[in-house]
Amino acid sequence: MSYLDGFVLPVPEGKKEAYRAMAAKASKVFQEYGATRVMEAWGNDLPRGTTTDFYMAVKAEEGENVVFSWIIWPSKEARDAGWEKVMADERMKPDMESMPFDGKRMFWGGFEPIVDEGQD
Repeated sequence: MSYLDGFVLPVPEGKKEAYRAMAAKASKVFQEYGATRVMEAWGNDLPRGTTTDFYMAVKAEEGENVVFSWIIWPSKEARDAGWEKVMADERMKPDMESMPFDGKRMFWGGFEPIVDEGQD
């Protein structure tokens, strides 16, 4: 069964294109090391909640939007091996000066699917 990594992070509205370009570059590396799909989604219908919401989850500041992204792997084993290679790849070394988001407010995790219906 497949395995999924999910990420949620704040990105300044003015850095949308810089983020998209960075994510497009990274997606190729993830796929090179076994990911079957990489999706990056820019929030455009994010309701404000009273207890929690996407903005609160990442402590979004004025002028920031939220990105929700995921990577699909063939298995957790493939994901673990792929991440090891991704983290060692020089193309993925962050240039902290040009990062288009605040990584301290990003959160992520690995997920085992419990329902997987339909195909693309």
